[in-house]
Amino acid sequence: MFGIGMPELLIILVIILIVFGAGKLPEIGGALGRGIRNFKKSSREPNEIDVTPTAEKKTEEKKP
Repeated sequence: MFGIGMPELLIILVIILIVFGAGKLPEIGGALGRGIRNFKKSSREPNEIDVTPTAEKKTEEKKP
């Protein structure tokens, strides 16, 4: 796939390690995982659009 083998991936990993440092890698991985999880969740959920007229919304909000 795109001509990227194991040696190339190791070089990329070493460069990332040098740029971000060992302390930041878990944070970056966690943020990336949360982003992927949120993307999958949003792609599975149906689109919900509220088409209630504004007059009805105001009366429903006033009813406790």
